[in-house]
Amino acid sequence: MAFLIPGRTTRPADDPIFALNTEARTRARAGEAVINATVGSLLEDDGSLALLESVVEALRETPARVAAGYAPIGGTPEFIEAVTRDLFHDGEAAKWATGVATPGGTGALRHAIANFLAPGDALLTTSFYWGPYKTLAEESDRAIRTFTMFDEKGGLNLGAFEKELDAVLEKQGRALVFLNSPCHNPTGYSFDAGEWAAVRSLVESRAERGPITVCLDVAYARFGAQPLDVMVSEMSKLVPKALVLFAWSASKTFLEYGQRVGALVALHSDDAERQRITNALSFSCRGTWSNVNAGAMSAFSRILLDPERRARVDAERARCVELLGRRVAKWNACTTAAELPYPRYDGGFFTTVFTDRASEVALDLKKDGIFVVPQAGGLRIALASVAEKDVERLVGAIQARGVRATPRG
Repeated sequence: MAFLIPGRTTRPADDPIFALNTEARTRARAGEAVINATVGSLLEDDGSLALLESVVEALRETPARVAAGYAPIGGTPEFIEAVTRDLFHDGEAAKWATGVATPGGTGALRHAIANFLAPGDALLTTSFYWGPYKTLAEESDRAIRTFTMFDEKGGLNLGAFEKELDAVLEKQGRALVFLNSPCHNPTGYSFDAGEWAAVRSLVESRAERGPITVCLDVAYARFGAQPLDVMVSEMSKLVPKALVLFAWSASKTFLEYGQRVGALVALHSDDAERQRITNALSFSCRGTWSNVNAGAMSAFSRILLDPERRARVDAERARCVELLGRRVAKWNACTTAAELPYPRYDGGFFTTVFTDRASEVALDLKKDGIFVVPQAGGLRIALASVAEKDVERLVGAIQARGVRATPRG
């Protein structure tokens, strides 16, 4: 007798990325010289988890009764203000902002899917995307549709985006678009200022065809070479023609993955519509996780709202950005010399080597103790967890497998 409903009987038991990470760590504990380029956590070159000590201090200073108590359903007002300031400073966009606290950036993405797409609809994103986008969509009885991410010159394929956006609007009457930049996961690609302007213009030109919501996944933005302000300045111009969402993550911003704190922030210039959005998002909070980690929200709010604390954290993060930057520079030098096909990469936790033999190559690399994540069209490399000294070995091992595929989206 089957007790699961039919749509749940064939669910996989574990996330494939975490399964690979578990295997890599098991082999490393057994004494193998493992390179684990799977899970997106920033590690020091000695393999220990990178931490921001001022953040750890703020967490420890949180009063016990604050940490133990229930937080408001949508998050504390201080936390929402803090995230809003982090995204928009004192710019005009801050006046249009509303939002709720979520368990990490994943919770923010979940709320975007559940509230701005109808069951059966599909969200639109790039052909290379973070695998859980599909999981989140399917868990909410939605689907995922993609457009070819890169054009023949290696830039953002705006023509493909235009074509698929038109098709989605024609079929559904509305569109939800997930764009992950700066520091796209899994490719590491960051849209430049011209690409952001073109995306904004394209969405504006389709705004009369139906409601378009653009969800900007900015989880890794603080580790990119391009300031987040470049994207915020351009995309906020969409208001009120389109709804603009920001999926914000403390997991990456503060390197506190286990605290599970994030936020979904929406921009709309109409007060009544903004209130309806607030109500819907709060209702979703109550109907899923109820409320978010109170102690962590308190600590992160104090950091973002106190100029002195924030300056200390920013300085500590700058060291981590420099740590990652050295690996990025080494990667770019080695992959260029090895003639491996990969996208423009100037920062972020991940990059991708293009190949049509991803599963085959990834399986073969494991024989040498090298763990990467195979995806359609490429190998995702979590450079955040690879020591600088191991980058050359990693690139050489991929080159030795004859990877010479033509980049594709």
